[in-house]
Amino acid sequence: MANKGGRESGRLKVQEKRRILDDATRQRRANQAVEALYNDNFHDDPHGDLVANKKAPKFHDTLYTKKGKKSKGADYYKFKYRKTYGQMIEYEEIVRPNQTHYPDAAAPAPTLPKRYFCCACGFPCSYTCITCGAKFCSVSCQKLHMDTRCLKWTA
Repeated sequence: MANKGGRESGRLKVQEKRRILDDATRQRRANQAVEALYNDNFHDDPHGDLVANKKAPKFHDTLYTKKGKKSKGADYYKFKYRKTYGQMIEYEEIVRPNQTHYPDAAAPAPTLPKRYFCCACGFPCSYTCITCGAKFCSVSCQKLHMDTRCLKWTA
């Protein structure tokens, strides 16, 4: 039935433009995003070499100043000998071979069904985004999700 001069549903137009992703594609996109965020954390501080105003007075806590060899602080060694999570796990397996390690520890299977919470407000929800699989509880939360979160990964 054609609707001459009347209003059309905007929902039908929007649904045609949206892509529906299967679970494997959603999982792959989520893994790529987590990997990108993980790699983004391991970089030098771009503002680490900034110097404060050179004319500003330098206040010292003590009256006596040490003259001699400058000692290296804890930050120097922390960055020099930084280990990734995988390196720490591997080291623990070598040092303590007969003990239970972090990746081996597991909780028993849950007895209650899984609960889902809204990605926008955190309340219990019952609706799912067909594009990315995120959960939401209302139309307003769905609009917020579509505008700001759906398939958008930020650090």
